[in-house]
Amino acid sequence: MTDIAHHSRSPNSAAHFIGLMSGTSLDGVDGVLVASADGRVLAEAYLPFPSDLRETLMVLQAPSENELHCEALAANALARVYADCVRELLAASGVPASAVAAIGAHGQTIRHRPGEFDGVGYTRQLNAPALLAELTGIDVVADIRSRDVAAGGQGAPLVPAYHQAVFSDPGQTRVVCNLGGISNVTILPSAASGKPVCGFDCGPGNALLDGWAARHLGKTYDDGGAWAASGSVDDTLLAALLSEPYFSQTPPKSTGRDLFHARWLDTRLAAFPRVTPVDVQATLVALTAQCVANDVLRYACGCRGFYACGGGTRNQALMQAIAARLPGVTVATTQALGVPPHQVEALAFAWLAERCLARQPGNLPTVTGANGPRILGAIYPH
Repeated sequence: MTDIAHHSRSPNSAAHFIGLMSGTSLDGVDGVLVASADGRVLAEAYLPFPSDLRETLMVLQAPSENELHCEALAANALARVYADCVRELLAASGVPASAVAAIGAHGQTIRHRPGEFDGVGYTRQLNAPALLAELTGIDVVADIRSRDVAAGGQGAPLVPAYHQAVFSDPGQTRVVCNLGGISNVTILPSAASGKPVCGFDCGPGNALLDGWAARHLGKTYDDGGAWAASGSVDDTLLAALLSEPYFSQTPPKSTGRDLFHARWLDTRLAAFPRVTPVDVQATLVALTAQCVANDVLRYACGCRGFYACGGGTRNQALMQAIAARLPGVTVATTQALGVPPHQVEALAFAWLAERCLARQPGNLPTVTGANGPRILGAIYPH
């Protein structure tokens, strides 16, 4: 890859931001180039991870031999994928790098243990922001979660602040749900309710579904949920999966592959040897749908609009399962609110980068449990 040319920039010449997002699905990176003046998306790009990088990222989700060295090399490789995504965004838009104020680069979460150990714990996003700044010639805002964790928060989810800015309607209660590797919800109450914005991780999203499909279909995901739709939900297995204590915890809470991984599933499947693989997949769809619906019914009383984003929106079986569990609620994607579902998280991190440069808080303490509003992110000048 040829490095993007370095450039000089006057302090106030930049008017645009780039947001990059690679989530717990571990499939690749979504990028958007946004005009900060009006929020218009000038370009979008998606780059899948090379298979070797994806495999390394999967291994790094758990302790392994020589992991510090592997993590450093994977971070450099990830930064190069990010830089390629930036190149595509600039080429597609015709915007020069000099017109971009910053890249919001979330990094790849490989461990998430907030509140544990010393009462603060940690969250670890694999990234090489200095290398990304070097390759692109653009300032990078990274390490976006750790300030919230340091302030006693979960460091996740962070997107509810963006959801509030672009999706809230004072006249009604809405739920915005990201169906990524992990599912999370943002509850945007009506003005009349007097309640604050709430948000948290519900539980598994695509992570278990994709892993099971890879094991039994040899594919990275169940296209459209067609395989799951051909199976039947095993209610006894579903009840066993729903007995996971995380589901009954009260917010603020967050989770990830630290909990919902293949070993978690295999341990519970040991008591159900006769359930066929396709019926396991159908039951995993029901698990994600049920934990999301339960949280909507529990914490978003009066909700009439449920808007999903993330890769899970392409799983028709999952979207239908959620709709079936939320009678009387309009279930749609964020496209109905004017934002394509695959853009939402990358847009959120462009927004957070802009907040960081403006020295504006990016977290919602009512969501993460932090001790107060905090400016999120570390700036790596180009």
